[in-house]
Amino acid sequence: MKIGELAKKTGVDVPTIRYYEQERLLAPPPRSSAGYRQYEATHLETLQFIRHCRSLDISLSEIRMLLNYRENPELACDAVNQLIALHIDQVRDRITQLQQLEEQLLALQGRCGEQRYAKDCGILESLKCSVG
Repeated sequence: MKIGELAKKTGVDVPTIRYYEQERLLAPPPRSSAGYRQYEATHLETLQFIRHCRSLDISLSEIRMLLNYRENPELACDAVNQLIALHIDQVRDRITQLQQLEEQLLALQGRCGEQRYAKDCGILESLKCSVG
């Protein structure tokens, strides 16, 4: 299949597919006599794997490591488990940060609960004071 078809099947745009090839996450496909890339089922499977990893916020270097484990199934997968454990910790930290952000925004919103002029806006006043 050509790159456009691969992009359509996976939901990954063409420049990103080329970038993954450049980064050696996706093996370079053979080319037709006309010079077109000819992707195979393995490219589709790998690209779907990469896309799923990216949806889990796994970095490209980490995906490279995971792909190595996929290509070498005889390796012990302790590092894979550790990688996911690290991501779970990062997600928990982000959740805590987002909850703190929500509290700050709710407090800001509470500063201006009624119709006022901008010169009397509690939100704008709080933002001015909290910068720095």
